[in-house]
Amino acid sequence: MEVTGIITAIVIGLIIGALGRLVVPGKQNIPIWLTILVGVLAAVVGTFIAAALGVDDTRGIDWIELIIQVALAAVGVSLVAGLYGRRR
Repeated sequence: MEVTGIITAIVIGLIIGALGRLVVPGKQNIPIWLTILVGVLAAVVGTFIAAALGVDDTRGIDWIELIIQVALAAVGVSLVAGLYGRRR
């Protein structure tokens, strides 16, 4: 993977993680690096799910893929916030 690919994954992960964090009600006491990590994982897994459903490459913006990614990020943020909060 090239440096630009890593930077792109971090930026997309930040956006997807932030959107997932906005969807989850309440305050999540997790650091930003964990939000980015959840966002990157949600983006990658969401892309694989969208490819399996056949909606990964459409004309224009891939709204279904984006919705899948944000939903996964919201679930991931909820799970991580619950686990991270218990450890502290």
